[in-house]
Amino acid sequence: MKLRILKSAVTNPWFNLATEDWIFNTLDADSHTLFLWRNSETVVIGRSQNPWVECKIDKMEADEVFLARRQSGGGAVFHDLGNTNFTFLSPKNDYDQDANFTIIINALKKLGIDADLSGRNDMQVGDKKISGSAFKHAADRSFHHGTLLVNANMQKLGDYLNPHPLKLKAKGIKSVRARVANLVEFNENINHEILSDAIIEAFYEYYNDTAPVEELDEASLAKQPTLNKYYQQMADWDWRFGKTPEFTHHIETRFDWGIIDLHLDVKQAVIRDVVIFSDALNVELIDLLKETLTDIKYDKHEINAKLAELGKAHADLAAQIDDVSKWLTSEMEG
Repeated sequence: MKLRILKSAVTNPWFNLATEDWIFNTLDADSHTLFLWRNSETVVIGRSQNPWVECKIDKMEADEVFLARRQSGGGAVFHDLGNTNFTFLSPKNDYDQDANFTIIINALKKLGIDADLSGRNDMQVGDKKISGSAFKHAADRSFHHGTLLVNANMQKLGDYLNPHPLKLKAKGIKSVRARVANLVEFNENINHEILSDAIIEAFYEYYNDTAPVEELDEASLAKQPTLNKYYQQMADWDWRFGKTPEFTHHIETRFDWGIIDLHLDVKQAVIRDVVIFSDALNVELIDLLKETLTDIKYDKHEINAKLAELGKAHADLAAQIDDVSKWLTSEMEG
């Protein structure tokens, strides 16, 4: 069986995750394919996760950190240029998950690092996790991808993945944190290129064959219409936020002009139902707030814009509307 090796020169996570989907859905399954890649600073959430529960959305936006949602399950992870990501694709009838782990473990041995498999998904050195994996299967092909911590910024991992505790009752999967370590703790000379070369060499050795390394870049999008389609999906707000499982957000506060007890029911990241309990004297204000917030994106920029429009249309209520806007959007910040 032939081998195929793809290596991304791009650090845009939407490109790399789109490439994974392109590999999984489009490439000839009758080969063992290895894809190596890394991302600029990114929080990658699982298919069934809620970004507002998992991430500090506002801090990510301020720091220009990407948010990406992958097709596979699992928890939220932080990627930066200190992560090396690997993807294996094999025909389903010749898929061997243990082989994939063996290739990575053998690559690390070449670099003087003794790693072993921990459970079904992780690899560790001693008692420290250095790699996590996820898997996907179709009728004729199977897919295994994972990340290796090379020299990741552990501080930022905590910065973006420890959200402010919102009053959200969320469906979906929440992440479980583990004790982790960077591979540079065990070999100070290791980097993405050195590790990638070792993985490719171990891949060759395991299958006793070779193949040219195909470099992928932005020009690949132009050559592959299907890849471009997957990229557009990965970059789209409706995929990254709109695929969030249904949740409710309940907040309450007291203004000088009255108490607001606000309940938002959110489906596919759109506010579908708004319930407001209040002792405010102006009933019109409450009705206008409910009407304005219903059927808009659960997105602080859109909420700000819609409530600003409402304030302009009702100058006599502008101060109270502004109070609600500032309060609600601050409560949405991670």
